[in-house]
Amino acid sequence: MVRVLFVCLGNICRSPMAEAIFQRLVDDAGLTDEVQVDSAGTSAYHVGEQAHPGTRRVLARHGIQYNGRARQLAGGDAVGDPAYLIAMDSENVADLQRRFGEDARIHRLLDFAGHTPVHDVPDPYYSDNFDYVYRLVEDGCQGLLQAIRADTGL
Repeated sequence: MVRVLFVCLGNICRSPMAEAIFQRLVDDAGLTDEVQVDSAGTSAYHVGEQAHPGTRRVLARHGIQYNGRARQLAGGDAVGDPAYLIAMDSENVADLQRRFGEDARIHRLLDFAGHTPVHDVPDPYYSDNFDYVYRLVEDGCQGLLQAIRADTGL
């Protein structure tokens, strides 16, 4: 089982969006039994809350349902192999490295993107740019799935 964990600050905007998009890609590829997808936040700001309404709206427009609740990153999230710890931005990478050390499983999502020069997924919490963030996350998720398939032979 390949475990993929998407991480952002509060787990209500970017990482649940990535979780939902990536789960759809995994399902469409027939890999549901091979890949486990989850998300978490580095902070406890929104634990137990639904995803941001902007995230839920943009996902719904693309025919993707998401019913998860925000949770904070836990020590057990880095246990097990192979696992991919996918951060939304450089600050999230730094938080993951402080928590788990220099771990080769930690990546920025947009390092897998094929169609953008941007490296960090901006937080749409205040800017309300959920459509732009969706495009970035989708691009990164497509590249991530290709990389996982190449790495694992799925």
